[in-house]
Amino acid sequence: MTWNERDADLPEVEIVEAARQYDALITTVTDSVSAAVLEASGRRIRMVANFGVGVDRIDLAAARRVGVRVTNTPGALTDCTADLTMTLIAMTLRRTGEGERELRRGDWTGWRPTHLLGRRVTGRTLGIVGMGRIGRAVAQRARGGFGMTVWYASRTRLDPETEAEYGARFRPLDELLADAEVVTLHCPLTPQSVGMIDRRRLDLMRSDAILVNTARGALVDETALVDALQAGRLGGAGLDVYRDEPAVPTGLLGLPNVVLLPHQGSATLETRVAMGMMVADNLEAFFAGHDLPNRVA
Repeated sequence: MTWNERDADLPEVEIVEAARQYDALITTVTDSVSAAVLEASGRRIRMVANFGVGVDRIDLAAARRVGVRVTNTPGALTDCTADLTMTLIAMTLRRTGEGERELRRGDWTGWRPTHLLGRRVTGRTLGIVGMGRIGRAVAQRARGGFGMTVWYASRTRLDPETEAEYGARFRPLDELLADAEVVTLHCPLTPQSVGMIDRRRLDLMRSDAILVNTARGALVDETALVDALQAGRLGGAGLDVYRDEPAVPTGLLGLPNVVLLPHQGSATLETRVAMGMMVADNLEAFFAGHDLPNRVA
């Protein structure tokens, strides 16, 4: 057993070297395990236990082809990611990021009737794209805590009982984007969803709407997003993820109506411990020859 003690991604060459020495790898959502890595490992590795839900950086088809099992950690980060989503919604609508930056710069001159007027969260129309665990947890918070009207778009429509439970109404994606005051993304990154929020779809959105993304950065065409925000065709954005992390487009950095966070969705002590325990459970089951609790490939 060996550890990566740098608390950062491993370069591909080091992942290949590890895969040649060990039967199992523990990866994070930023580590890439491509078909080339799996082939170069000499077929020694037999399992990849991912510390996180997203497995878009693991070539699942290649893993199946060479007999490598893959697991992830679903459920553990649902609540904390939903909490952060609501934080971004509130921060963007209420302009709290702008307010904090102003205060820290020493530019605040005191209370004024029209200073930093934002918009209330309560009663807004929320469009959720992707109604899995996290999307449903967001719907609960939005409806129960803020009295928001909840619409959703998803590959699979919920049954009527589940829709009633979450107070969510199904809308086709383009219709949802055109009408919602807040749109939040909670869908997985797949070849079909890369760039799904593109220039055409951003142009569908209301000019006062805000876009929130705590899922995957590559779901959004970031160049088109910057253009829409700069031109006033979109009211604001709250982002926790980016296409080429840790790089953030410079166009976003200078926009006052954007709240930017450094991929903090699952960043609570309780959640990261729970994720680690799920990884351990998956590994223990694998080496014991049992069914894997959270197998994805």
